[in-house]
Amino acid sequence: MDTAPSAQPLNATTPAAPNRRRVATAAALASAVEWYDYFVFGIAAALVLGDLYFPSGSPTAGVLASFATFAVGFLARPIGGIVAGQLGDKRGRKPMLVLALTLMGLATTGIGLLPTYETIGVAAPVLLVLLRVAQGVAVGAQWGGAMLLATEYAPEGKRGVYGSVVQLGVPIGVVTANSVFLLAGAFTTDGAFSAWGWRLPFLVGVFVLALAWYIHTRVEETPEFREAEKALAEKERTEQASPLRTILRDHLGTVFLAGGSFAVNTATFYILITGILDYTTRELDMDKGAVLTVSLCVSLTQLVLIPASAALSDKVGRIRIYTFGAVGIALWAVPLFLLIDTGSLLWLAVGTFVASCFLSIMYGPQAALFAELFTPEMRYTGASLGYQIAAVGGGGLAPFVMVLLLEATGTSMAVSGYIIVLAVIALGSIKVLADRARSR
Repeated sequence: MDTAPSAQPLNATTPAAPNRRRVATAAALASAVEWYDYFVFGIAAALVLGDLYFPSGSPTAGVLASFATFAVGFLARPIGGIVAGQLGDKRGRKPMLVLALTLMGLATTGIGLLPTYETIGVAAPVLLVLLRVAQGVAVGAQWGGAMLLATEYAPEGKRGVYGSVVQLGVPIGVVTANSVFLLAGAFTTDGAFSAWGWRLPFLVGVFVLALAWYIHTRVEETPEFREAEKALAEKERTEQASPLRTILRDHLGTVFLAGGSFAVNTATFYILITGILDYTTRELDMDKGAVLTVSLCVSLTQLVLIPASAALSDKVGRIRIYTFGAVGIALWAVPLFLLIDTGSLLWLAVGTFVASCFLSIMYGPQAALFAELFTPEMRYTGASLGYQIAAVGGGGLAPFVMVLLLEATGTSMAVSGYIIVLAVIALGSIKVLADRARSR
C-alpha cells in the first residue's frame, strides 16, 4: 500500500548566509541555462525544424514531425530523473547537477552544428532525435538536483521562496530563448535565418559547460544530504536499500499523484510558448517576431509572480496556493482561445498574460511541495519522477496534441477542452494529497 512520507525538515543544519546565497544563485543559474537550452528547441521546432529536417509536401505534416521530435525529449526525461535520482540520493545532489549541465551543453551545441536533411539525408533527423533525447535526459536529471540544492539549504520558514529560485529558471529560459531568436531574426534575412541564423541560439549552449565547472568547484553539497548520507550508508550495509526500489514499492501512488497534479501546468505552459507560436503564425498569419515579443513580455511577469506565490505558500500553505492556480487554469482555458482567435496581438497578450498568471501561482510553490512529499534519502528520486511524469503526460505531448486536435476538429475549443480535462485530473490529485496530509 502506498503511504506518502511525512514532510521532513529540509534544513537540519544551518549553513552560513553567504553560502546559502551562493548556492541559491548557482541553482537558479543552472535551472535558467538548462531551460534555455531546452526551450530553444521548442521555438525552432515551431519555426524551422520541420522544413529543414522533415521535408514533406504538407506543412502540417512537417510541423507534426517536428513537434513529435520535441515530444521525444519529454519521453526521455523520466530516464534522466530515475538515473540521477538514484545516484543523487546515494552520491549527492551536486555531482548529478554538474553531469546534467554538461550533457545539456554538449547536446544543444550539437544541434546547432547538425547538418540538415538536404545535406546528409535521413541521418539528419535521426541525429536530431538522438540529440533531443540527450536534452531530455539532461533536463530530467537537472531539475531535482537544482531544486534540492536550493530547498535543502533554505532557512526555516523560507523553503517555498528558496525553491522558487529554481522555478524562475523557466521564465528566464523562455525570455532568453525568445530574445536570442528575435535578435537572430532581426539581424538576418528570412533566407539567412532559415539557412544558418536559427543555429545561433543553439550554439550559446556551449556556455553551460562553464557553469557546470563553476558548480563543480565552488558549490558544496547540501547539509541535508550529508546528514542523510550517514544513515543511508549504514542502511546500505545492512539492507542494500535502493531509493528507486523504495519508491516503487511504497510510494508509487504519491509519485503519480504528484505527476497528475502538475500535468495541466506543464501542458498549458508548452501550449503557450510553442503550440500557440505555431498556431498564430501558421493558421492565423500573425507575424513571427510580434508573437515572440508577446511571449517574451508575458514571461517577464512570471519573474515576479513565481517568487510571490512561493512566499505566500510559506505563510498560508502550499496546497491552498497550488489549488487556486489549477482552478484558474481550468476557468481560463476557453477565454484564452477565444481571445487568441481574434488574431489581435493585444488580445493574444491579454489571453496569454492571464493564463501565465495562473501558471505562475501554481508553479511557485511546486518545488517545495514536491520536496516535502519525500524523505531525504529518496527525495531526489521521488520528486524527480513526479515532475517528469507530469512532463511526459502533459508538456511533451501538448503541442503535438494541439495540432492534432486543431486538424481533427477545426476549432481551438478542442484545445481548451484538453486543458480542462488535465485541470480536473490535477484537482483530483491535489485533493487526495491534501487528504493524506490532513490524516497524517
